[in-house]
Amino acid sequence: SIQMEQQKLPNSTLILVFGIISIVTCCCYGILGLIFGIIAVVLANKALKLYAENPEMYEDPKNVKTGKILAIIGIVLNVIYLLMTIWAYSYIGWENMQDPEKIQELLEQLQ
Repeated sequence: SIQMEQQKLPNSTLILVFGIISIVTCCCYGILGLIFGIIAVVLANKALKLYAENPEMYEDPKNVKTGKILAIIGIVLNVIYLLMTIWAYSYIGWENMQDPEKIQELLEQLQ
């Protein structure tokens, strides 16, 4: 039998990079990282489905799997950060969030 050269799964490096970006950007109010995380998971699912259909055609999907795991972690961190931001704005209020002294006062009250 003729051994075909295995291809890399489509977007495998991109999935890994987006997974990393989703974690690194979780401090950006939870929105930017959420977008990257969701895109990475969607692309990873497509790539893994492709691999499942023709495993002999593609290289080992370890980058895709790693990227997907990182993206899921990123999504969780971003959702937590987003919820904390929403809670902070609803609890403290928009005007008070603009006033560092007022935030300090409220934090001292919480302790």
